[in-house]
Amino acid sequence: MFKTKLIISISIFVTFLIITSVIKNKTRILEKEITNLNLKILSKKNELNEAQLDFHYLSSPAEIEKKINLINLNNYQPISYSKIFFTISDFTELQNKISTLKNINEKKTEKK
Repeated sequence: MFKTKLIISISIFVTFLIITSVIKNKTRILEKEITNLNLKILSKKNELNEAQLDFHYLSSPAEIEKKINLINLNNYQPISYSKIFFTISDFTELQNKISTLKNINEKKTEKK
């Protein structure tokens, strides 16, 4: 009688111990996924804010013209489309190309 109660108690304890560890591991995995998704959401919100800022800035040429007239810039010229960078990576990629071209040109002048 005593042995059966002990075996049943130990088996229940071990079962609950295993179930608890499995649940804990699953929740840890879910927390990591939630954290990753929150980081992605944060970056998307940041990109959205930048896009909204660009939209408001680019969609109000009358405001831009007023500010230009206010500071008396007579020789104002708009930026060409090729000089507008959509991301920082575009800008750094262009800078790397320019620096590589400068290095190549310097080597060519040294050989002459």
